[in-house]
Amino acid sequence: MPATASRAVLRQSQFLTRRSAVRYASSTSEAASKAGETASSAASKASEGLSRVSSTAGPAISNAAQGLGSALRKVGGRTGKVIAFVDSMIPPTVYYSKVGIELAKLVFRGQNMTPPNMATFQAYFQPLTNAFRNPAAFKNSSFAPSNIISRVRTANKKEIALAGVTAAEIVGFFTVGEIIGRMNIVGYKGQPEHHGHH
Repeated sequence: MPATASRAVLRQSQFLTRRSAVRYASSTSEAASKAGETASSAASKASEGLSRVSSTAGPAISNAAQGLGSALRKVGGRTGKVIAFVDSMIPPTVYYSKVGIELAKLVFRGQNMTPPNMATFQAYFQPLTNAFRNPAAFKNSSFAPSNIISRVRTANKKEIALAGVTAAEIVGFFTVGEIIGRMNIVGYKGQPEHHGHH
Protein backbone atom coordinates (compact mmCIF):
# COMPACT_ATOMS: atom_id res chain seq x y z
CA MET A 1 0.00 0.00 0.00
CA PRO A 2 1.33 3.45 -0.79
CA ALA A 3 2.08 5.83 2.07
CA THR A 4 -0.75 8.25 1.24
CA ALA A 5 -3.32 5.47 1.21
CA SER A 6 -2.08 4.09 4.53
CA ARG A 7 -2.34 7.53 6.10
CA ALA A 8 -5.94 7.85 4.90
CA VAL A 9 -6.85 4.45 6.35
CA LEU A 10 -5.12 5.33 9.61
CA ARG A 11 -7.02 8.62 9.85
CA GLN A 12 -10.31 6.87 9.10
CA SER A 13 -9.71 4.29 11.81
CA GLN A 14 -8.82 7.00 14.34
CA PHE A 15 -12.06 8.87 13.48
CA LEU A 16 -14.11 5.71 13.95
CA THR A 17 -12.52 4.94 17.34
CA ARG A 18 -13.18 8.52 18.53
CA ARG A 19 -16.74 8.40 17.24
CA SER A 20 -17.53 5.24 19.19
CA ALA A 21 -16.50 6.95 22.43
CA VAL A 22 -19.25 9.61 22.01
CA ARG A 23 -21.95 9.23 24.65
CA TYR A 24 -25.54 9.71 23.50
CA ALA A 25 -28.09 11.32 25.80
CA SER A 26 -30.42 8.66 27.08
CA SER A 27 -32.70 10.70 29.32
CA THR A 28 -35.79 12.37 27.89
CA SER A 29 -35.41 15.50 30.03
CA GLU A 30 -32.05 16.27 28.48
CA ALA A 31 -33.46 15.68 25.02
CA ALA A 32 -36.49 17.82 25.81
CA SER A 33 -34.36 20.69 27.12
CA LYS A 34 -32.17 20.51 24.02
CA ALA A 35 -35.23 20.49 21.79
CA GLY A 36 -36.63 23.47 23.70
CA GLU A 37 -33.39 25.37 23.23
CA THR A 38 -33.41 24.54 19.54
CA ALA A 39 -37.01 25.67 19.21
CA SER A 40 -36.39 28.93 21.08
CA SER A 41 -33.34 29.70 18.94
CA ALA A 42 -35.37 28.98 15.80
CA ALA A 43 -38.17 31.23 17.05
CA SER A 44 -35.73 34.05 17.80
CA LYS A 45 -34.17 33.69 14.36
CA ALA A 46 -37.64 33.75 12.78
CA SER A 47 -38.63 36.89 14.70
CA GLU A 48 -35.37 38.56 13.69
CA GLY A 49 -36.05 37.68 10.07
CA LEU A 50 -39.61 38.97 10.34
CA SER A 51 -38.44 42.24 11.86
CA ARG A 52 -35.91 42.63 9.04
CA VAL A 53 -38.58 41.97 6.43
CA SER A 54 -41.05 44.37 8.06
CA SER A 55 -38.39 47.07 8.40
CA THR A 56 -37.53 46.81 4.71
CA ALA A 57 -41.14 46.39 3.58
CA GLY A 58 -42.49 49.21 5.76
CA PRO A 59 -40.97 52.05 3.72
CA ALA A 60 -42.00 50.36 0.48
CA ILE A 61 -45.63 50.09 1.64
CA SER A 62 -45.71 53.68 2.89
CA ASN A 63 -44.19 54.90 -0.41
CA ALA A 64 -46.85 52.99 -2.33
CA ALA A 65 -49.59 54.50 -0.15
CA GLN A 66 -48.17 57.99 -0.65
CA GLY A 67 -48.04 57.42 -4.40
CA LEU A 68 -51.65 56.27 -4.40
CA GLY A 69 -52.66 59.26 -2.27
CA SER A 70 -50.93 61.71 -4.60
CA ALA A 71 -52.59 60.07 -7.62
CA LEU A 72 -56.01 60.31 -5.95
CA ARG A 73 -55.45 63.98 -5.11
CA LYS A 74 -55.03 64.73 -8.82
CA VAL A 75 -58.56 63.51 -9.57
CA GLY A 76 -60.86 66.41 -10.39
CA GLY A 77 -64.56 67.10 -10.27
CA ARG A 78 -66.93 65.85 -7.60
CA THR A 79 -64.84 62.77 -6.94
CA GLY A 80 -61.79 64.96 -6.36
CA LYS A 81 -63.74 67.10 -3.90
CA VAL A 82 -64.88 64.01 -1.99
CA ILE A 83 -61.34 62.63 -1.93
CA ALA A 84 -59.95 65.98 -0.75
CA PHE A 85 -62.61 66.17 1.97
CA VAL A 86 -61.90 62.63 3.20
CA ASP A 87 -58.16 63.31 3.04
CA SER A 88 -58.58 66.48 5.10
CA MET A 89 -60.69 64.65 7.69
CA ILE A 90 -58.20 61.84 8.37
CA PRO A 91 -55.76 63.72 10.69
CA PRO A 92 -58.46 65.21 12.98
CA THR A 93 -60.26 61.88 13.09
CA VAL A 94 -57.10 60.07 14.14
CA TYR A 95 -56.28 62.79 16.68
CA TYR A 96 -59.71 62.87 18.30
CA SER A 97 -59.97 59.08 18.36
CA LYS A 98 -56.65 58.94 20.26
CA VAL A 99 -57.90 61.66 22.62
CA GLY A 100 -61.14 59.75 23.16
CA ILE A 101 -59.28 56.53 23.91
CA GLU A 102 -57.03 58.27 26.44
CA LEU A 103 -60.03 59.98 28.05
CA ALA A 104 -61.85 56.65 28.29
CA LYS A 105 -58.75 55.15 29.95
CA LEU A 106 -58.69 57.98 32.50
CA VAL A 107 -62.39 57.56 33.26
CA PHE A 108 -62.04 53.79 33.58
CA ARG A 109 -59.11 54.16 35.97
CA GLY A 110 -60.72 56.99 37.94
CA GLN A 111 -64.03 55.17 38.41
CA ASN A 112 -62.38 51.77 38.95
CA MET A 113 -64.46 50.43 36.10
CA THR A 114 -64.00 47.10 34.43
CA PRO A 115 -65.73 45.89 31.28
CA PRO A 116 -68.52 43.43 32.04
CA ASN A 117 -67.86 39.77 31.50
CA MET A 118 -69.73 37.64 28.97
CA ALA A 119 -72.13 36.23 31.56
CA THR A 120 -73.35 39.73 32.42
CA PHE A 121 -73.95 40.53 28.75
CA GLN A 122 -75.87 37.32 28.31
CA ALA A 123 -77.97 37.98 31.43
CA TYR A 124 -78.97 41.44 30.17
CA PHE A 125 -79.59 40.57 26.54
CA GLN A 126 -81.13 37.13 26.98
CA PRO A 127 -84.69 38.53 27.44
CA LEU A 128 -84.31 40.60 24.26
CA THR A 129 -83.06 37.70 22.20
CA ASN A 130 -85.81 35.48 23.56
CA ALA A 131 -88.40 38.14 22.69
CA PHE A 132 -87.16 38.31 19.10
CA ARG A 133 -87.12 34.53 18.79
CA ASN A 134 -90.58 34.15 20.32
CA PRO A 135 -92.66 37.36 20.02
CA ALA A 136 -95.55 35.82 22.01
CA ALA A 137 -93.28 35.67 25.07
CA PHE A 138 -92.78 39.45 24.81
CA LYS A 139 -96.17 39.99 26.47
CA ASN A 140 -95.02 38.12 29.57
CA SER A 141 -91.59 39.74 29.77
CA SER A 142 -90.48 42.64 31.94
CA PHE A 143 -90.91 44.96 28.94
CA ALA A 144 -94.69 44.60 28.97
CA PRO A 145 -96.54 47.90 29.65
CA SER A 146 -98.19 46.55 32.81
CA ASN A 147 -94.80 45.57 34.24
CA ILE A 148 -93.29 48.97 33.38
CA ILE A 149 -96.18 50.81 35.05
CA SER A 150 -95.89 48.66 38.18
CA ARG A 151 -92.13 49.32 38.34
CA VAL A 152 -92.73 53.08 38.11
CA ARG A 153 -95.31 52.92 40.90
CA THR A 154 -92.98 50.95 43.20
CA ALA A 155 -89.85 53.03 42.45
CA ASN A 156 -88.18 54.77 45.39
CA LYS A 157 -87.07 58.42 45.42
CA LYS A 158 -83.48 57.62 44.38
CA GLU A 159 -84.60 55.75 41.25
CA ILE A 160 -87.05 58.54 40.32
CA ALA A 161 -84.32 61.19 40.75
CA LEU A 162 -81.90 59.15 38.63
CA ALA A 163 -84.52 58.77 35.88
CA GLY A 164 -85.24 62.52 35.99
CA VAL A 165 -81.58 63.47 35.70
CA THR A 166 -81.12 61.01 32.82
CA ALA A 167 -84.18 62.42 31.02
CA ALA A 168 -82.87 65.98 31.51
CA GLU A 169 -79.49 64.96 30.05
CA ILE A 170 -81.17 63.39 27.03
CA VAL A 171 -83.33 66.46 26.39
CA GLY A 172 -80.31 68.75 26.85
CA PHE A 173 -78.11 66.81 24.44
CA PHE A 174 -80.93 66.67 21.91
CA THR A 175 -81.46 70.45 22.19
CA VAL A 176 -77.75 71.21 21.77
CA GLY A 177 -77.67 68.90 18.75
CA GLU A 178 -80.63 70.71 17.23
CA ILE A 179 -78.98 74.10 17.79
CA ILE A 180 -75.75 72.89 16.18
CA GLY A 181 -77.68 71.36 13.28
CA ARG A 182 -79.72 74.51 12.65
CA MET A 183 -76.72 76.77 13.30
CA ASN A 184 -79.22 79.04 15.00
CA ILE A 185 -80.75 79.08 18.47
CA VAL A 186 -84.34 79.60 17.36
CA GLY A 187 -85.82 78.41 14.08
CA TYR A 188 -84.19 77.32 10.85
CA LYS A 189 -82.38 79.52 8.37
CA GLY A 190 -84.16 79.49 5.08
CA GLN A 191 -85.93 81.55 2.46
CA PRO A 192 -87.81 84.57 3.73
CA GLU A 193 -91.56 84.23 3.67
CA HIS A 194 -93.36 85.72 0.67
CA HIS A 195 -96.64 87.18 1.84
CA GLY A 196 -99.35 87.59 -0.72
CA HIS A 197 -97.82 85.35 -3.39
CA HIS A 198 -99.58 82.03 -3.65
